This record gives sequence, C-alpha cells and structure tokens, in this order.
Amino acid sequence: MAISQTETFAAPRSKYGLPGYLRLQHKVLIALLTLMMVLLMVFIGVSRWGLQRSLGDYVAEIELSRMDWLIDKLEQDYAEHGGWQFLGENPEAWDLLQLVGRPRLRGQRRPGDIPPMPPFAFQAAPNLRGASAGSSAFPMPPPLGLPPDGFFPPPLDGLDAPRPPPDSVYERMALLNADANARLAGSHVAIAGTVKRALQHNNKVIAYLAIAPMKSMSSEAGRAFISEQLSFIVVTGCIGGVLALTFSWVLAKRWLTPIHALMAGAQALTQGKLDAQVPVHGHDELAQLTLTFNAMARRLAETQESHQRWLSDVAHELRTPLTVMRGEIEAMLDGVRLPTAQTGQRLHRQVLRLTQLVDDLRMSMADQAAFEDRLVPGVRPLEVLMDALTMMQGRFQDVGIQVDVAYVVSAMSKHPEWTMAAVADRLHQVFINLLGNSLQYTNPGGQLKITVQEQPIGHLHICLEDSAPAPSAHDMPHLFERLYRADTSRNRPQGGSGLGLAICKTIVEGHGGSISAALSPLGGLRIDLVLPLQTTVTEDTHATA
Repeated sequence: MAISQTETFAAPRSKYGLPGYLRLQHKVLIALLTLMMVLLMVFIGVSRWGLQRSLGDYVAEIELSRMDWLIDKLEQDYAEHGGWQFLGENPEAWDLLQLVGRPRLRGQRRPGDIPPMPPFAFQAAPNLRGASAGSSAFPMPPPLGLPPDGFFPPPLDGLDAPRPPPDSVYERMALLNADANARLAGSHVAIAGTVKRALQHNNKVIAYLAIAPMKSMSSEAGRAFISEQLSFIVVTGCIGGVLALTFSWVLAKRWLTPIHALMAGAQALTQGKLDAQVPVHGHDELAQLTLTFNAMARRLAETQESHQRWLSDVAHELRTPLTVMRGEIEAMLDGVRLPTAQTGQRLHRQVLRLTQLVDDLRMSMADQAAFEDRLVPGVRPLEVLMDALTMMQGRFQDVGIQVDVAYVVSAMSKHPEWTMAAVADRLHQVFINLLGNSLQYTNPGGQLKITVQEQPIGHLHICLEDSAPAPSAHDMPHLFERLYRADTSRNRPQGGSGLGLAICKTIVEGHGGSISAALSPLGGLRIDLVLPLQTTVTEDTHATA
C-alpha cells in the first residue's frame, strides 16, 4: 500500500508524553555499565604492566642477593690486582670470574689453580652438570666453584657452546665503577634501571655489581604468576562490577523517583491542575527543585485566582454604570421617561464614570517605559504635594480631620534644591489618590500626619500616617492590587473602584521610586513613599516643625 507524503508516524509515547525508547534510568545504567567495563579493561592492562615491571625488579633483587660468591671473588681479585685493570687486559676475565676460580692474565697459571675446562666439556655438558646423551663416554662431574642451581653461566669466548637465554642473569649483569655511572665489564645494560650492590675494599666502595630487571616474564613460572594474578584481578573486578551495578540501580531509582514525580506534576499543570503539589524527599538539589516547583505551582494558582477575581471586579465595576444607562434608555424607549436634559445629564455622568474606570485600568497596568519619555527635570515634589493638600483641604475640614503639614512647610523652606525628574500631573495624581484614601477611610475627627525626610542615598522619603480604623493583617499584602477592596470597616459603601493605590504604585515605580504600606502608630494606615532626587545633600536632615 502506498503511503502519502503527508502521512507521518508518531514514535511510541510513555505515560509522560515522551518518546518511549529508553528511559533516563536505563540510560544511566547503560552509561555506568560502559564506564565500568572501560575502567575494568584499563585496570587489567595497567595491573599487568605494573606486575611485570615490579616483578622484574623483585626478581632482580633476589638474583643479586644470590651473587655473594661473585662479589667475594670480585673483591678478592681487586685486592690482589690493585684495581680493575685486569678486566680490560683479559677479555675473558669477566666470563671466567663467573665460572671457576679467579681469572689470570693470558697464559698465566698459579700452582693449585684448577685448569680451565676443555671446549668439549661445553659441547658434552651444556648445562655444566654432566654429559649429554650423545657423549655418554665422558661424563663430567660438576666443576668446583660453580654458582648455585638455576644460574646459567655464560660461555667463554671462542667456545662452541649454546648461549644463555636473553633474560638470563648473566646477560643482564654488569660491573659499574665506584660512581655507578660507567660500565667496567659485563653486559651493556641501562644503568639507571638496574639493581645495584656495592663492592668494598678497606671500607671504601670500589664498584657496584648491577643486574637489570627482566624485560618480560617469558619463563613458565613468570607467566603462571602473571596469569594467576590477572585471574584474581578479573574475578575481583567482575564481583565489584556486579555490586556497583546493583548499587547504581538502587541509587538511580531513588534519584530518579523525584524526577518522575516532577514530571507527573508538570503534566498535571499542563492539564490545568494548578493545585498540583509534589512530595519532597531529602534535602539535596532535587528536593530544592521540588520545593521550587511547588512554589511555582502555588504562585500560578494564586495568579489565576487573582486574575479571575480581577475580571470579576472589572465586570462588577462596569455593570453598575451600564445597568443605570440601560435602565434610562429602556425607560425612554418604553415611553415611561421623556428624553429631557436631566436624563441626558444622568447618562453623561455614567459615561464619564465608565471612561474614568477604563482610564484608571489602563493607568494601573502601565509600565515604566510609559513614563521615561515624559519625565521633566526640575520638578519640586513638595510643591506638588502642597498643591494637592490645598485642593483637598476643604474636604478634610468638612469631616473634621486634622492634617499636620508642618514638616512639609519646613522642608520646603529649608531645602528648595530638592528636585526630581517627573511627570508633574501624574505625581499630583499620586498625592491626590493617597490623600483621598486617607479621607475616605479615616473616621471623622481623626488626623493625618505627613513627614518629609531625605535619605542618605539621595531619595526623598514622604510618609503619610492616618488614624483609625486600620486594615486587617490579611488585607495588608493586597492593598496595591488592582480592584482590591478590603472587607473591613475601611471599606465603606461609598468606596471607590479599588484602583487608587494600584495606580499610585504604577506611577511611583515609573518614576524610579517605591511605595509600601504598614500599620500606623496613630491607629490607621501608614504609606511610605520614596522618590529619587536629582541633587543630594550629604547631611541627612529631617524637617521639623
């Protein structure tokens, strides 16, 4: 069957919506298994190399410890000849030293010396222990002065005899000078890697007998030792690998359990379940990630709740003027009410209320960039505050609220240099909203106290404190939210739309300042307003009456 070009095949999916190939736990285990196999192979190779190298040194130490007979002969010949010149005068002297008796110069003999062995002795008895199968007529007893069993002495020059193996001790032995930096006789070996033993005469070092380690463990015993050790290493490594894999499986499952829980929680969030919470296990980074996820989920739930409440409040605020206008229009359409000038005025007031509400909503959602291009330097914030106080003075007097402006008047006279970059009408709107909030929510006969202070960092601090009643502790964190109106004694039926403080926060932050609320010592609400100044006075001054 032909497949169309637009037809596609989806990969199998897991319960979390991911392609169902390899889970993270399987990937971790495969990675750990691969890593352990590589480490095991490297460990076996390094162990083999290390065993060969260290075993060679160890064998060389043992070989050197069995050369006391040769060291004694060398020390005696040195004392007899007064030096090592005899080794250079007689090329066969070094080989003869390793066989029988003390070597002499060519053609010299001493009474009592054992004569050198004839050439056929090496042919008949290459192992120097007896005759070969082909020369049984002349069996030879072992000559006197031979080294212990297991050492194959080198043949003399010119004799037709088999050479010792390359790794024989005689092929790796040399005589070094008293400084151990030059060869006097013996094999050409690397001096730096040899095992040395000092020769002495009259308590003075005269030379060193050096043996180089074997380059390879080619003997049957060496191969057996290496094989046994490597077998032990492989078995130990396999047991350790199984234990490590088991432990890794348990750890991976434990570590990935919080991740699976987070995936399930994220899936719940994508389905709109914003109340999803993931259980926290332990105190590690995954636990911190889980705590962060839970905090994010709670924040999303709060944001959604706030958004729904905000939409409900906007609908409620819009419903009132729209209901009034609908009633007026339907009354005129039904002929109950005539379209008089008074009816037009009532409709006009509702339209203005809707317009004001929309403008306030737009202002409360404005960002800082909306003010940066309109800032004008040289604005005196205290003069703007006094203009707002002058406009509101009559309304405060009507309800008997005393306003203390002595601090503001004193600061204006003492610090005329306090200026800032601002949009004057928006700053005036902030002060009007703050004063109107105190006027609306302060009991008749109360008081409002305004203090002014410059902070050391070059900001102007304006504090407004009114008397009872005060908002509840539950309402304090929400005072600057849009359309929020507390259900306390401060929320009267004639309350506004709940956008005044939200607008103040937007405008103040657009000017680079900050605004916060707290309980007032006078029993009501305290508003702290901080605005940046253009000039800074080094002395921190508090304006007093």
